[in-house]
Amino acid sequence: MHRWGQVDGALISVGGPPTGTIMETPDDVWTSSFESVFVGALRVARAVAGAIEGPGSIVFVLSSSVRAPLANLAVSNGLRPGLAMAAKTLADELGPRAIRVNGLLPGRIGTERVAELDESTGDAEAAKAKAIAGIPLGRYGEPGEFAAAATFLLSPVSSFVTGVMLPVDGGMLRAL
Repeated sequence: MHRWGQVDGALISVGGPPTGTIMETPDDVWTSSFESVFVGALRVARAVAGAIEGPGSIVFVLSSSVRAPLANLAVSNGLRPGLAMAAKTLADELGPRAIRVNGLLPGRIGTERVAELDESTGDAEAAKAKAIAGIPLGRYGEPGEFAAAATFLLSPVSSFVTGVMLPVDGGMLRAL
């Protein structure tokens, strides 16, 4: 901390858990995913919150699966909504210290992970075309577009925004 100055916040991303269905996913995968995706994210958030002196921001990178299940992503569908509720609870706990806590719900952003998910279907081009058909903006998002939303939530410009789960999905989510 001394080298870089004070801690103002953090973007917490824990990556994507394995693909699969509920019926096909063994207990050890659920357990290890819970430890890394859920507990790991909260562990980092607690450490960051402990280091922030004054106003700050913690943003969790979650998934659109917080609001709507995604095919063949049972572990994400199970864990991310709970982590979103934990983030909202943390927003309540840290608000009196002027630390805001929010979440980002990426949809189909053009990343290596999304390319892997498309490839896992056996026909990446068809999977991408099907996904794009469900996105009102008609394309995958760019990583820079996602970064702009993260920058907004981490910055003082969003100083009165906390406990929000912000979709960054080109309109893909059809739920409120």
